[in-house]
Order: sequence, then structure tokens, then C-alpha cells
Amino acid sequence: MIRSAGILMHITSLPSPYGIGTMGKEARKFVDFLAESGQLFWQILPIGPTGFGNSPYQSLSSYAGNPYLIDLDELVEEGLLTKEEVNSVKWYKKDTVVDFGILYEERFKILKKATDRLSSKHPQDYLDFIQKEKDWVRDYAVFMAIKKEQKGKAWLTWPKELRIHNSDAVRMEAERLKEDVIFYERIQYLFYKQFMALRKYANDKGIQIMGDLPFYVASDSIDVWSHPEQFDMNDNYEMTFVSGFAPDGGNPKGQKWGNPLFNWNRMRNEGYNWWIERMRFQTRLFDAIRIDHFRGYESFFAIPANDPDATNGHFEKGPGLDLFRKMEERLGKLQIIVEDLGQLTPEFLQMVKDSGYPGMRIMEYAFDPNDPGSIYMPFQYEKNTVVYTGTHDNDTLMGWKNDPNQKARIERVTKYFGLHAKEGFVWGMLRGAYASNSDLAIVQMQDILELGSEARMNDASGHSQPWTWRCKKGAFTEKQSAKLKEMMLLYCRNNWNAKTEPKEKE
Repeated sequence: MIRSAGILMHITSLPSPYGIGTMGKEARKFVDFLAESGQLFWQILPIGPTGFGNSPYQSLSSYAGNPYLIDLDELVEEGLLTKEEVNSVKWYKKDTVVDFGILYEERFKILKKATDRLSSKHPQDYLDFIQKEKDWVRDYAVFMAIKKEQKGKAWLTWPKELRIHNSDAVRMEAERLKEDVIFYERIQYLFYKQFMALRKYANDKGIQIMGDLPFYVASDSIDVWSHPEQFDMNDNYEMTFVSGFAPDGGNPKGQKWGNPLFNWNRMRNEGYNWWIERMRFQTRLFDAIRIDHFRGYESFFAIPANDPDATNGHFEKGPGLDLFRKMEERLGKLQIIVEDLGQLTPEFLQMVKDSGYPGMRIMEYAFDPNDPGSIYMPFQYEKNTVVYTGTHDNDTLMGWKNDPNQKARIERVTKYFGLHAKEGFVWGMLRGAYASNSDLAIVQMQDILELGSEARMNDASGHSQPWTWRCKKGAFTEKQSAKLKEMMLLYCRNNWNAKTEPKEKE
């Protein structure tokens, strides 16, 4: 990994008149901003369709794209929608918040108009897409059509005959609902047409897109419905144990996530085919991939399914690096970053070291006066690491600074970096990240904008609505870009390959 930098901002957080960030003009403007700022990476969160709770880490599919991210203006330009149609809906109540309720009620109605008009054209690239993605797109479309017919209920509550993925009842239902099945196939065509065009635009500008691969999949997903044998479930699709994380100082009752656990014995005997195909698909979409919850590959926490919390859970061994060695045998060397956070046992730390993958160093975890030698202290960073000011799960730097519980840390970090009023707390922290020894430095866009806790992406405590932040139009400016570029040059993180072509006038 070369010495470089990037910005973490999910697509949903981009400005948009339609209630949520999309893969259109504003996404390209952000790519321009990254290139002009000397960045190499644009890190995003998982892009799959979200279910209840709107978490990108609880997707309905490991392969499908989120229809909310389809840019409506591009559909207007293609003649699939009219401007009057997309403006007929009041898409949001506040321009800095995604209103998923409005999107759920209205977005598919608009997309249906577009896909109905697509049917008279069916361009060759649509037919090519359906053929190329036949291993997953038909199954996904059938799943979504039945889910719609079942009024959005989780598949585990469907009539018994429909819970069996390859049953005659499912085939008959797919035929009966064939118009809806085609609709969901066409949505995926529109999504991937736009996503691949955006990725090409980014790559042409010298920007690499870093995706995010969750460890677990949602129980209410096409992945589990179509391949229940890959998960720890009985013949009635019941789970004895589910996912979560062990109790610790911050969570005395642990965390119960509720995802189905993997049937690792079967996966190992099958050469990890399910996992390898999942990763193969990710490599088609992204230039680099962050592996979420890497801890789970060494050992994962199993919680009795009927328990209210994680206090009675226990650890079980995962596949370790055997899975990743098999991946690289079949997929080649991959550009991977691993989330090596959580309970850092000697076994887990050894697995990270043996993998050779760069791990993460979170600056907001450092500067505890009671742990002056923490691995998160900047003087501890090794070259083969990625420094983050904070991730999507952390508060913004301004929110962290203003948290009264962090007073001791803030006093220490102020002395450590020599922060001063003229520079500002946030940019002083960014300086600390860029000056560090880590090969890659990634910061949240919220921190570049110097926003407070109101812009936090995910707050596990429930104090704010997660996944809803988005920035205002015109938020990223030439002044910020010049300031970032100066730091990239000073700390030798400049993306020399970035192509900063002149902007077109609006």
C-alpha cells in the first residue's frame, strides 16, 4: 500500500433534491473534490438494499444494489422519467436528514414508471446484464416480488411452502408475480449501470472506491432464503444461536445482533465456495475492500437465540486464515483492509499479523490517561495500518471534543498534538492523522466539514437516528480542497496519479 489518504462518506450522505444521496451529478462532484484534494480513496458503506432499520450492514442481499441510490435526474436524461414526475413528491422534510419513510412510500412508485418505459426499449446491455448476473438477479427479483406480496414480512414468517426456495409453490408464485419479478430485475440493471459508470468516472480521475463487506448477513435476506444450508439452522429454519458480541466495559450485557451463524463445517468441506463467490462479486465492484468484524473469522460470539441479551453467549472458533488463503488461491491477491477492533486476544492479533492485511487505528480510541501506551496512540502506528480519526460508528471529532465524558482525553490530545485555536481542534486532529506513520489515512467528511454530533452516521446508543445524515449542497468547497491538498503535499500523501481536469461550468 502506498502512502495515501481518503475520505469516508457513504453515497446516501451526498446532497440531493430527492431525499437521499445518489450516484448522479453530486457523486461526480465529490469525486472531483477528492481528486483535487490529492486523495486516493473514496470509502463507502455497503451498497445493498436495506431492510428494517435501514442499516447498510443488514442488507436484503449480498449482491443486489440499493434502489434508493439510483439517480432520478439521469433517468430523466434517458427519457425514462419526466422532471414533473420526480418533482411531484416532497422527498424530505430537512435537507440534512434522509427520511427513509418517504423513500419507502414513494421511491418505488417513481422507479416503476421508469422501468415500465424501459420495457419498450430493452437495450442490448440490459439483456447482457440479465445473462451475466443470472446466478443471483432472478432469485433476488423473485424474493422481492414475494416479499412485496407478503406485505414486507420477513421470509421466515411466510407460508411454509414459500419458505422453501426451490419449491413448486415458489415457482408458481414467481410466474403469477412475473410483472413484479421483471420490475425488480430492471431496477438492478438501472442500479449497476449507474454504479459502474460512477466507478469508471472515479477511476479515470485517479480515485479508487473502497467498499465494505459485512461479516454477517441479515436473517431476512435472499442469501439465507436461497442457501439455508450454509447457515446454522435446522430443517424448520430455526436458529439455536445467533450473532452478537461479548459483554465488556461499555456494554455490560453485550450486544445481541441476531444474525444467523454460519455453518462453517459445511463451508469448509465445500471449499468456502459461498464466501469466495461473495468476495468475487465484491472485487468486480470495488478497487479495495474493508472487511468488517474481522474478529469473527478467528472466533465469533454465539448467543442463545431466545435470550434477551448476550450475557449467556460463548465464543466459537471461526475459519481463521484458511478461508482467505482459499480466496486468494482462486481470486488472486486482493486489496483488503481489516477491521481489527473489539476484544484483541493474542490469537486474534496473531491472525491479523499473519494475514498481512493492514488493520485500523482509531484516533478517538487513543489518549486515555489511564492507558498511555495504547495501540491507538499515534506513536504506536506501524506502516501497514490505516489511521481513522473515527469510523461511521464513532462520533464526529467535534462531537467527541464536546462530550463531557471525554474531557481527560481531549486535554491529553490537545497537549500531544499542540493544538491551538488558530488551527482549530478538528484540523489539528487531521494533521495528526496525516502526519502519522500509517500508510493510509482516512477521515470522515463530517470532520472536514467540522460538524458536531448531529452529523454522526451511526449511534449505537440510540441517542440519534442512525444512517440518516447527509450534507448540504455546496458543502465541499475549493477552500477545503486546497487545505487538504496542502496537507497531502506536506505529509507526502498526495495522489500523484489523480487527474484534475478543469471543471465544466454549470
